[in-house]
Formats: sequence, structure tokens, C-alpha cells
Amino acid sequence: MKRIVPLALSCLMALAGCHKASDTDQADLSRASGASGASVPAAAGASSAAPTTQTSLDHVQRDGAPVTVDGMSLQRYVFEPAPTPQLVVSLSGGEWDWSKEGALHVDMQNAMSWAVTLTVDIDGATPDQHLHATVGVPAGPPQTLIIPLHATSPRMMGMQDGPPMPYMAGGKRVFVATTVEGSLDLAHVKSVRLGTPSPTAAQTLLFGKLDTSRGDHDLLDAYTGIVDAWGQYTRGQWPGKIDSDDALRGKRPKFNANAPEPVPHIRKGFDHYGGRTDVAAFKPTGWFRTERRDGRWQLVTPEGHAFFSLGVNVVDDDGGRTYIQGREFMFKDLPPDSGRWKPFYGADGKPAGEQQASAGLGYHQGRWFDYYSANLFLADGHRWRLAWRQRTPDRLLDWGFNTLGNWSDDALTQTHRLAYTRSVNIAGTFGNVSSGYDYWGRMPDPFDPRFAQAADAAAAQATREVRDDPWLLGYFADNELAWAGQGPQGRWGLAQGTLRGEARSPAKQAFIAALKKKYATPAKLAAAWGITLDSWDALQATNFAAPNPDEAHPAIADDYSAWLRAYADQYFRTVAQAIHKHDPHHLFLGGRFAVHTPEAVASCAQYCDVVSFNAYADVPEHAFDAAAFAKLDKPALITEFHFGSSDRGPFGKGVVPVWTEQQRGEAYARYLTAAVADPSIVGVHWFQYVDQPVTGRLLDGENAHIGLVAITDHPFSHFVQAVREANHKTGY
Repeated sequence: MKRIVPLALSCLMALAGCHKASDTDQADLSRASGASGASVPAAAGASSAAPTTQTSLDHVQRDGAPVTVDGMSLQRYVFEPAPTPQLVVSLSGGEWDWSKEGALHVDMQNAMSWAVTLTVDIDGATPDQHLHATVGVPAGPPQTLIIPLHATSPRMMGMQDGPPMPYMAGGKRVFVATTVEGSLDLAHVKSVRLGTPSPTAAQTLLFGKLDTSRGDHDLLDAYTGIVDAWGQYTRGQWPGKIDSDDALRGKRPKFNANAPEPVPHIRKGFDHYGGRTDVAAFKPTGWFRTERRDGRWQLVTPEGHAFFSLGVNVVDDDGGRTYIQGREFMFKDLPPDSGRWKPFYGADGKPAGEQQASAGLGYHQGRWFDYYSANLFLADGHRWRLAWRQRTPDRLLDWGFNTLGNWSDDALTQTHRLAYTRSVNIAGTFGNVSSGYDYWGRMPDPFDPRFAQAADAAAAQATREVRDDPWLLGYFADNELAWAGQGPQGRWGLAQGTLRGEARSPAKQAFIAALKKKYATPAKLAAAWGITLDSWDALQATNFAAPNPDEAHPAIADDYSAWLRAYADQYFRTVAQAIHKHDPHHLFLGGRFAVHTPEAVASCAQYCDVVSFNAYADVPEHAFDAAAFAKLDKPALITEFHFGSSDRGPFGKGVVPVWTEQQRGEAYARYLTAAVADPSIVGVHWFQYVDQPVTGRLLDGENAHIGLVAITDHPFSHFVQAVREANHKTGY
């Protein structure tokens, strides 16, 4: 039910003069005015009890007479270049009681030829009572901007990114702010502020009436029915979007159960593994290895030829899983969870572990449905998985890839047509340390004896069936560990987190022992660090206030740096010993760095055969210090990178966004060219094979268009063609 905000305007002033308010009790910015900071006077005969509106224009100019566009009465406002130009609407003698209201509505239009960033602030009686939303208003027709009157975000709806705005509802263009921050006592609302943050040129926007609606239906409507029967976004259109089961099946070849097992296809100029035979050979060892020749690092195939690893992560058939429990309203035409559809339903509990990835995430447990697998079943029938496993390696090889990256289907590795990797995932009961950035969880404590036991068990498990397979490129250890914290002092987060830990922490005891050995007495440590330290026992306290390094006390940074290196050495040495104990043949490919410190990278270079980086940037050298890394004299493998856009269904653009599908292909080619030109880089792995679900993957709600293929298993033809051309240009 829609309700008008009771602003009780007594006088609505236009440029020509003063007019009596209409019977409707709404604020109409197309007509309301007043000098900055001044209240609008009451009209003769109006109730003296009725408060009047006050419109303040701070670095904003009204421009021209009111206009009517698509039935909306709008007034032009020009936001001049200034730190915070804004239009403020308030009551001159009171406040609004919106305690029964659910959302604020503002009629508006962006009059520029580009998108304009608009901020909406709703202020309460005290500074801590405040709601804030930032929206990117596209150029085009007028629309109604809707701001929920409570904190919300796409994460609260179970996904990282919300639906594109605006959208059509009831024949009208609606823009719902899906992210609102703050809190507000709705019984005491003081003002509404509309602004543009620090414009460098004048921005013209049109505004009309403000009103409210009750309940949360505006927000829910924005998410209702957004996924169709095939897992696609319902409100958009793009090349390749499926509209029927027949279109889903397309022209793909049917699975032939009697077809002979595929054999590795040897391209002219390449060996069985994809190594180049047209350049000088290396010594064959029967396993993948590395060698530096003429200033360049190379991966070398078991047959002794140069190999640049062109890989894809998550080549698996279960990437379409998304939670449906509690948010069934988002999905249209969900099949029944019985009969032939039953295998594509499942249920999970709440994610375990101390990680920030699922913090604040709504709808993150319960029943889920796998759209990707269901689409494969619709297209290929009951032997859909065998058909997919037959089809997918052919695609990857045709597109110029030669490696299955992390988290790929184990069955694909048995075809012996693509090199592949394995992950040693160390889990168990052992200590941990917070670095301050615990997105995937706290750091394992490698000084805890139980960690070495867990590493040995994990290595034994990971190597059991593949230690004698020459197609295995090598092993990773864990993934994106939190080697650093956040902010300017983030480099030291693990050192400070160690000292903040409990006295029983093996890592803390090792750090304290190192400090005792260097300084001998607490007084010497206190003087070097510029702190008060009466005894060594003071360091044992939980939440010990570890100081930030500063120029006046260089010993702090020196000691922290030494500890970070000792910590990394203990970790990588322990894992390397476990891997090589159970598999002496294959490469240790490092820990897939996301956040890292110079100390951790140097340690990895010492104990690993290859240092791996999940390097999300426009080019690799912008993701890690390539010049410093070159001095370590070790090869680097880029184990994750991608470019995403929002023009093919899923709402997110991934870690490195571009605007269009064409730009994805251009960015891929630019990244690959830069990687091949770097003499330390021996391969790049794209993340990932399939687009993420529109409503978010199970793990953390990621829902980006970053795939080579859609949720329907149809390749993104233009992007894939650009990828294919770029891959083949490398010469591998």
C-alpha cells in the first residue's frame, strides 16, 4: 500500500510566486523552493499547527521552469562542482514520523548523457541516526528512485551483487537502492539530502515529489522472479540467451556410448603434453619440471619441451548450485524436487570455520538447486555427465588451453589429454593466528606440532592416486592464505596477530622466544620498540597491544619482518617436506597467493619449485612486484585471473570489471601478452569455466559473469574466439 509522506506543505513556491498547497500531503521538489536555510512560509488561512517544508540548496541551482515528463512533474537542478553539492528537504519546525513506512520514493531523471552518482542521506535526530545510499543513475527516461528505510544489501539477499537497475514494474521505470547503510529511528526523521559526490563538472538532475510506501514489498519486488527455468536472469536480453529447451539443446553432438576412448591429439610442432618441439629441447625426465635458460624460466614437459601452462580453473559440472530455501520468490519455474529432478537438489548446513567470506550473507544454508547440471541433463539426457566429460576437453583444446586448473573434475584428468594440478588442503585440529584479514579463515599455526601431522596426512591423501602420473603438473598448498592484514599497516598483521594471541599459542611462544634471544631483557626490547614492558610475562597477555612500526623505532619493523619470514619458512618447509615425502617426482607449485608479504613470497621461492599468484589486475605486474620477484630467481605461475562484465546475465563483474563482452576478450589478450613477455611467468590460469549463478554460489554468494560458458553450457562465442586467438598467438 502506497502512502504519501505527511509533509504538510502550506506553501509551494514556484519561480513566478507562491501557490496554495494541494490536498495531497506530499513534498513536490518540482515546485518547492526557498532560500538556502530558510523555511517556506505558511499560506494565509493554513493551519498554524502544520509545519512547513524547508528546501536548502548547497552549491545547487534551480534551472528553468518545472516540466512534465512521462506524467512526472519535475524541476531541473544543477549540481555545481564542489565537495558536497546537495539538495536538502526538511521540516522547518518539526520532524517526520515514518515509523510505519518501508521505503522513500523520489521521482527523478538524470539529464546528462552519462550515468551520474547520486547519494541519498536520510538524517535522524542524532548524528548516529542516519541512512545512506549511493546509486549510479543512468541517463535516460525518468524513474522512481526507491530507498528502503533500513539497512540492506545484496549480501543480505544471498548474493554479492544485486539486480541491475532500473527495471520496469507495472509499466513504470523503478530504481531500487539495493544497498543501504546505517540505522534510523523512523519516528524522528529530520531531513532528506540528495547530492553528487565532488563533481568535476556541473551535473543536471531533475526531481519531483517525495513520498513513501509501507512494508518491504518494494525491495522484495526488486528480487522477485529474477531467475528463469534455465538459471538465467529474466529481465535482460543478450546474444545467446536461451528461451526454450530446444534452444538449450542446440546443435551439440549427442553422447556416443560406443565411441572409442579419446586419445591425446598431437599437434604438429608439439609433443604429447603440449610442449613445443620447434624450439631447442631440454633434458627429458618423465615429469614436469622447471628450468631457466637464456634468462627465461620455462616449464618443461616430461618429454623435454618448453611448456607455457594455459589453464582454466573449476572445470567441473557442479558450478550452478545456488541456495533456494527461504528465497523461492526469486526463482521462476523451479522443477519439483522429486523424480528426474531430485539429483539436482541438495542441502547444506551453515558454512563452518571462522571466515569473513560468509559474514552478513543471507540465505547461506539449506536447500539448493544446481542449474548447470540440470541444464546438462536437459540437453544430453541421463548420460549427461559422460557427454559433458567427452565434450569439455575437446572444447578446451580447441580454444588453445593445455591445463586443467585447480578444483577441476578429477575424471577429466584421467583422459590424459590435458596437464592438471592437485591441491593439498591441510585441515585438522591445530592452532591458528589472525592476521586481521580472515576472509577464508585464520592462518594455520605451523609451529603447532599438530600442523605437521595434518600436512603429512593431507599430502598422503592428495598424492595417493596421482604420484606416478606424468600428466600431473604439480601440487598447490591451501589457497589464498591470509599472509597480510588490511590497511597501511597490513603487512605486519600476522606479526601483530601472533602477539595478540593467547599464551598457549605455539606461534606466540616461538615469537617470544625469538625476541628473548635477541634482546635478553624486557628493558632492551621496551627501549627498542618504544613501549612499556615490565617483564617477559607481559607479552603473554591475550590481546597484547603490539605496536605499529614507526620511523622513530625501526626495530619494530625489523623484528616483525624477521618473524614473518620465520613464520613463512616454518609453513612452507613443513608442507614441502610432506609433499616430497609422498611424491618425490612432481612440482610444489606454491600457495596461490592473494594477499602476501615480501617475506612470505621470498620464503615460498626458497621452498617451492614455482611461486603461484592469484593475480587479479589488468596485467600481471600490477598484481605483484614483478621486479622484486625477478631477483628471487624462481618461476611464477598465475593461478587465477579474470575479467567480467554484467551484460550477459549474472549481476557481478568479478574482481577486475570491464563494461562489455568485447572488452573481456580484449582484456584477456592484453593480460596474456604481458604474461608471456615476462621471463619469470610460466603460465596463466583463467578463473573460471562456467558463469556463476545469478543468485550466488553456495560458498560466498559470488554471482559474476566471468565464465567461458554460460549456466546453459553454451560458450560465449565472441569472447571464446578472442581467447582462442590470444592463446594460439603465444605459440603454445
